[in-house]
Amino acid sequence: MQGRTRTASRHRRPGKLTGGVLATLMVATGSMLAVDQLAGAADETPLPTAANSPAKALAAARVAEQLDRGLVAVPADGGVLVTWRMFGDDPANLSFRLYRGGTLIEETQKTNFLDSGGSTGATYEIRAVVNGAEQPGEKATAWNAGRRDIPLDKPSGGTTRDGVAYTYSANDASAADLDGDGAYELVLKWVPSNATDVANSGTCTGPTVYDAYKLDGTRMWRVNLGTNVRSGSHYDSFQVYDYDGDGKAEMAVRASDGSKDSAGTVIGDPDASHLADNCAVLSGAEYLSVFNGQTGRVMDSVPFEPARGNVADWGDTWGNREGRLLSGTAYLDGSHPSMVFTRGIYERTALAAYDWNGSDLTRRWKFDTNSSTNYGKGYDQQGNHQLSVADVDGDGKDEILYGAMAVDDDGSGLWTTKLGHGDAMHVGDLDPSRPGLESFNVHEHTDAAYGYEMHDARTGEILWGQRTGSDVGRGICADLTRQYAGAECWSSAGGFYAADGTKISDSVPTFAGGDSFNSAIWWDGDAHRELLDHRWSGSAGVGYAQILKYNGSTDLDRIWYDQDAKSNNWTKGNPVLSGDILGDWREEMIWRNADSTALRLYSTPHPTEFRLPTLMHDPVYRLGIAWQNTGYNQPPHTSYYLGTR
Repeated sequence: MQGRTRTASRHRRPGKLTGGVLATLMVATGSMLAVDQLAGAADETPLPTAANSPAKALAAARVAEQLDRGLVAVPADGGVLVTWRMFGDDPANLSFRLYRGGTLIEETQKTNFLDSGGSTGATYEIRAVVNGAEQPGEKATAWNAGRRDIPLDKPSGGTTRDGVAYTYSANDASAADLDGDGAYELVLKWVPSNATDVANSGTCTGPTVYDAYKLDGTRMWRVNLGTNVRSGSHYDSFQVYDYDGDGKAEMAVRASDGSKDSAGTVIGDPDASHLADNCAVLSGAEYLSVFNGQTGRVMDSVPFEPARGNVADWGDTWGNREGRLLSGTAYLDGSHPSMVFTRGIYERTALAAYDWNGSDLTRRWKFDTNSSTNYGKGYDQQGNHQLSVADVDGDGKDEILYGAMAVDDDGSGLWTTKLGHGDAMHVGDLDPSRPGLESFNVHEHTDAAYGYEMHDARTGEILWGQRTGSDVGRGICADLTRQYAGAECWSSAGGFYAADGTKISDSVPTFAGGDSFNSAIWWDGDAHRELLDHRWSGSAGVGYAQILKYNGSTDLDRIWYDQDAKSNNWTKGNPVLSGDILGDWREEMIWRNADSTALRLYSTPHPTEFRLPTLMHDPVYRLGIAWQNTGYNQPPHTSYYLGTR
């Protein structure tokens, strides 16, 4: 099986991670799982480690984040569960010494330990041991409960020009190291209560606001996009990533006249208003702006590409098609990250890639289905409500998977299935029996040859699927059972399938009569993924958080819930963020409380016998965290198969 193996060297000053120094990392792409089974779980089959996999190094080294160990201690059955990170380039024989209150309590090769003598408030320290020598340690205090509340400074509401009052709620977030200390901070998007879908004109919205927070609730800065950028999931996606390699992430977002940075500096004309009589924004200046991740100060703004131009060129005259904007981050040269911003999914589609060198934005390339190179080749009408980024052809450089078509690393069209627009897409090594990556998509067009299908992510070749004759609005892939190799996939059209297309059941996984398609999470101690969802209340217009576990039938078990942890984005049931941001390889989840005065951060209380490098050192997964906030949120996947077989 071809791919890339993990080999890297980390560079640190003694005693601390150095944000200004770059580490390089090669990671397995399209190869089998990088899991160590250290103690032998009886119900799991171990898969090869990355160091011992048959994957070959095919790609240039990438710049990887310099992280700390992310030590976290959570109350658990039988004591306190302490977990920490393994880096992508740690030696295979690395061990750790865990201290409580200055006393050594465990030496292990694992990245988690259930401390039966632990209690809330206990202080822990983890020290890596390399060639018998202890490295400088990192400390953490055990949480008082199964979650950590992150207090928020909620923006004041206001009144739109048509006299409608609005308030704010916490919405999507992204995680990145903003200040170079090796720990993740959050950039949180605040949405007004009158935020709206781009299809709805006639509604004025309050401005979208972005805050940066440390995990203790310290607010670092606030950016306000202003009223010339309408608020809604397709208007205001944002990218948070270290684009210039200084160890500190930047934020990039589409801005307009009147947008303000953290110091009150106005971008463009502070007096301009681009709102039409019906509150649509169909003209006026647009900028791509980059903000300093540590201070929130704007560092550069350039005219936004893909430009709006003539609204009718995108497929209608009221802005529904023109206003569908997405964003992502990709290593287009194989070594350095670029930001990608897009416009259009239903008809005309355009993508523009930009590089940031610390002082200037430079456009790398632009793809446009209306260009002479691409027109008439079937790339239009293929966009999704989200995108994905992966090196699908093994050259070390990322491609942009844009639903039913893909754009190569140089900005040229790679392939199109011509199956049309869809609402959900999942890209990763979903089927470990075949080389490379796969993409599972659902499609909206009722005349499409397939309403849902899996295709080769490199070529677009359809591997299996079903014609439905209906709009298939939801779909997901996750490894739920070891009875079938690879991830299981299902959709709102019905049918539960193995990765090779074998039908497992006519029924899809459900809990208490409700289907579960929204998201997935590695949460408990096995290598399977659980389903991350919400219990929706139509009357309340919001759901509460829950985790569901496959038990061998399509009736799911609920293994965790919190009625005070609220979901976002209506029936999509999204958390604020899910991802491996603390501790070992299992994923954390962040939800908001009912009045958005705090975020609720949860880390697993379950021990595990498996050891993996942090998922954030896998390229497909890390870039999935960057694009997770875009459009219709989807869970991140890995470049290798993480599951049982």
